[in-house]
Parts: sequence; structure tokens; C-alpha cells
Amino acid sequence: MVPFEYYVALSGLLMVLGFIGVIIRKNIIAMLLSTELMLNAVNIAFVAFDMKLHDVVGQVFVFFILTIAAAEAAIGLGLIIAIYRMKKDVDVEKLTELKG
Repeated sequence: MVPFEYYVALSGLLMVLGFIGVIIRKNIIAMLLSTELMLNAVNIAFVAFDMKLHDVVGQVFVFFILTIAAAEAAIGLGLIIAIYRMKKDVDVEKLTELKG
């Protein structure tokens, strides 16, 4: 069995990589993927603590987070497609206007 600390370290590493991806990337799609990576890092942490504490609450939280992540991805991709159709680009720095 894999030790608990490995799961927590993997979760922390994925969270840091996702955060760096959100900060550094200029493309909205890459930022959305980095956000999904951070949500998966939280899921790994919940499952790891669930295994450590022998409780089912972590798995319930993971189920809700996966549901929210799926909705966030669908809405985010819909917005990205709408922005691309209007501006012909998905670069964050070029999207400065808020008027419709």
C-alpha cells in the first residue's frame, strides 16, 4: 500500500503546478485546465485523508467536487467558445473590454 504522505505530496505538487499554470498562462483554455488540475489535487487530498481517517465523508466531498468541476468545465468552455467567436482570440491580455 502506498503511504499516506505520498498522496499528500502528490496533491500538493498538483496544486502548485495548477496554481503556477493559472498565474503564468495567457490562454484561457490552459487556465481552465490548470483550474481543473487544482480541483483534482483537492480530490486526491480528500481521498488520502479519507483513507487515513477511515471515514466516508472525503468520498462524498469528492463526488460533489467532481460534479461542480464538470459544470465549471462546461460553462467555461461555452464562454471560451463565445469569446473566441467574438474576438477570434482567447488570449487573456487581449480581452480588456467588458462592453457587449
